[in-house]
Amino acid sequence: MSVETGIAGVIVLFILLALRVPVALALIAVPFGGITWLLGITPAIGILSNTPQSFVANWTLSAVPMFLLMGFVAFHTGLTGGLFDAAKAVLRRIPGALAISSIFACSGFAAVCGSSLATAAAMGRIAIPEMVRSGYAPSFAAGSIAAGGTIGALIPPSILMIVYGVFAETSVTKVFVGGITIGLLTALSYAIVVLLTCWLRPDIAPPKPLDADDIDTKKAILNIWPVLLLMVVVFGGLFSGVFTATEAGAVGAIGSIVISLATRRLTRALFRQSMIETLMTTSSLLIVGVGASMFTRFLGLTGLSNAVSSAVSGADLSYAHLMLIVVVIYLILGMFMEPFGAMLVTLPVLLPIFRAEGIDLVWFGVLVVKLLEIGMITPPVGLNVFVIRNVASQYATVVQIFKGVIPFLAADLVVVLITVAFPGLVLFLPSLM
Repeated sequence: MSVETGIAGVIVLFILLALRVPVALALIAVPFGGITWLLGITPAIGILSNTPQSFVANWTLSAVPMFLLMGFVAFHTGLTGGLFDAAKAVLRRIPGALAISSIFACSGFAAVCGSSLATAAAMGRIAIPEMVRSGYAPSFAAGSIAAGGTIGALIPPSILMIVYGVFAETSVTKVFVGGITIGLLTALSYAIVVLLTCWLRPDIAPPKPLDADDIDTKKAILNIWPVLLLMVVVFGGLFSGVFTATEAGAVGAIGSIVISLATRRLTRALFRQSMIETLMTTSSLLIVGVGASMFTRFLGLTGLSNAVSSAVSGADLSYAHLMLIVVVIYLILGMFMEPFGAMLVTLPVLLPIFRAEGIDLVWFGVLVVKLLEIGMITPPVGLNVFVIRNVASQYATVVQIFKGVIPFLAADLVVVLITVAFPGLVLFLPSLM
């Protein structure tokens, strides 16, 4: 073992990432070079050739393309298109109804999507123009959707949570269930931000409720029956134990296709587009996962993981100090890296520490996903902000959107504090399973 080699590998990895080398390439190149240095070229080639098969063959990962296909089919066929109208119908009488409706519509879209970027893009196209026409400041309208999109990775199905469950060797279903509470708490905190803004800054968010005469409540709610049916089938079976998270993905994919065919929304072109996007997204995720698996093996060979875990245990850090370090690490990484890269770079080092400290890995997974999603709206590389910029370029600049997400970032930090202070909020629902 050579801890020094492991430290050098970590430093080289972050240098490559700072130079904008693709995460997958950096995660593969560093362990390959490090293992070559330690053991020679033949063992390095052996690990490089064996790791893809051993990683991709994990049964749990088959849920990734299934949930992605469910989301893409539902999106392209318009099954989720009525969520915003339904949310408006239910919430129309409260101040800031449009903004709050868009946030809860994001939560509903997340339940059939699992992607922050897709959630932000879909809701941004629908909600931002209507919010601006109703008198909302463009920056606040765009910022609320960018923030609402982050709920996409917290409400199951979450692709981030699936990959985390594989690496942490913990129940994906329990991580899913634990994420529901924090996802809903995030949506509620964003709604409170909107209400406070309506009260303190009516020039930014008009407090006037929506005109009930303009909304056909019954029709709006009936229009979302396909997505409600899909959610009931998938999550009812998942949380009742009828099928696993992997099987839920298959049921969801088939369900979205059957419902889309039954409602005559699925064409050959839309199905082909959904399949192509599923294959492309799955491939990019799996290649990053292969690199992270190699990096984990490299750190194990150098002994760095055990050394860091022993050092933390020897330092006798309190729970509060340890959590502060973890939160700061992920908030900083989130400013510069996309979520999958940030998670897979850090898990090989952090998981042994949390196992040694006896901290529940289901709770930690939900916390990590929440912290990574904050990075989606944090400058300078807040991906959700740039997605909103692309779909609403005529309304707000990147700087204006980042300005608009500031109050929602404050709400996120409060949610993180609550999550750290009260782990039972996350673990209550999984404990009932």
